[in-house]
Amino acid sequence: MAHFKPLGKKLRLAKALKSNQPVPVWVSVKTLRKVRFNLKRRNWRRAKLKV
Repeated sequence: MAHFKPLGKKLRLAKALKSNQPVPVWVSVKTLRKVRFNLKRRNWRRAKLKV
């Protein structure tokens, strides 16, 4: 990928990076393990972003 990125693309990539985290432990404890894992988790090899 190019070194220079437009600001909009950079912000979208940063948002995708933050949303690709697992669910914190305290969330699963608080919801009595109803929320177990992040359904929107993305693997960098399998699913590509449309940015």
